[in-house]
Amino acid sequence: MDSLSDLLTRIRNGVKSKKREVNMPSFRLGVEVVKILKDEGYIKNYKVIDDKKQGVLNVTLKYTEDNRSVISGLKRVSTPGCRIYCTRDSIPKVLDGLGLAIVSTSRGVLSGRACEELGAGGEVLCSIW
Repeated sequence: MDSLSDLLTRIRNGVKSKKREVNMPSFRLGVEVVKILKDEGYIKNYKVIDDKKQGVLNVTLKYTEDNRSVISGLKRVSTPGCRIYCTRDSIPKVLDGLGLAIVSTSRGVLSGRACEELGAGGEVLCSIW
């Protein structure tokens, strides 16, 4: 079971069905990815709800005034069966810089732009546009 793929699929399905918020089991990497999505403006908000077990990650999706989603697409790049890595010189550009790549580095989970600024590479987790 790939937790990050499950997180991205739940967000993608929530966007397609015009839901305001989606819930999923909480995990550390998922919280870091959702935090980057909030900082970059792709989602409205998120919160971790303690349920005395694993916890629930509640993500509030963001829509424009004409009820179109800010998120056009999500794609898992590196999978458990085929890991994709990048160096600091080869950080992928999503839609020529209009999208966002999320990279897991030795300095934590960072956006592609932050990786370029810090000069860090790592595993390319997903891309969003």
